[in-house]
Amino acid sequence: MEEILEFLRSFNVWTVLIRLALCVIVGGIIGMERGKQGRAAGMRTHILVCMGAALAVMMGFHITEIMDYTGDPMRIAAQVVSGIGFLGVGTIMLKGRFQITGLTTAAGLWCAATIGLALGAGFYEGALISFLFTVSTVTFLHKLEYKFIKRYRRFGIYIEITSDKVVRETINTVSKEFRVTDVQVTLPRSGTSGNVGIEINVHTATETPEQVAEKIEQLEQVIFAIESI
Repeated sequence: MEEILEFLRSFNVWTVLIRLALCVIVGGIIGMERGKQGRAAGMRTHILVCMGAALAVMMGFHITEIMDYTGDPMRIAAQVVSGIGFLGVGTIMLKGRFQITGLTTAAGLWCAATIGLALGAGFYEGALISFLFTVSTVTFLHKLEYKFIKRYRRFGIYIEITSDKVVRETINTVSKEFRVTDVQVTLPRSGTSGNVGIEINVHTATETPEQVAEKIEQLEQVIFAIESI
C-alpha cells in the first residue's frame, strides 16, 4: 500500500495521466448534478475547471523540476483560487427583486478547482474527502434545503394604495396579518396621479404570494397587490 501511495505521489507521465483522469471523473460527477438542474455550468464546465486547476499545479512542479527553478512552485496554482471567481460570477443571476440563482453552481466550480489543485499536487486523500462532501452537499442537502426554504419562504409584495395619507395605516394593518420587513414607499406602478406604491417583504410558512396579495386587496384603500419581481 505504501509503495502504491509513493508511486501516486511521484511526478511522472503516468501519475499525470492518473491525476487528470481523476479530475475528469470527480469534476464530471459534481457537474452532472448541476447539469440536471439546468444550470449554465454543467458537467463539461466542471471537468475543464478541475483539469485546468490540476494542470496549473503540475505545471509549477514541472518548471521547478525541469528548469531547476528555485521559486515557489505553487505560485501559479495560487492564482487559480482567486481567478476562478471570475468564472463563477458568470453563473450568478438576479432573477427578481428577491431571487438570486447560481450561487451554488459558482461555489461548486470553486470547489471543483480546489479539488483539482489537490489532485494536481498529489493530495489524493484531501481531494477524495472534499469530493465526497461536495457531491453530498449539492445532491442530498439540496432536498433538505428546499424543505427548509419552503417552510420559511420570503417574497416581495407590491401594494398600490389610493393616497399617501393611508400609508401608515396600510403598513400597520398588513403587519398585523403577516410578518413584514424591508418596507419601502415608491412611486405608483400604474402611473396614476395621487396613488402611492408600497414594496414589502412578506415571511410566511403556509401561504403563496397570490394568497397574500388577495388578502391585502380586501383592504378598502388598496387598489391592487401583486408579487414584486
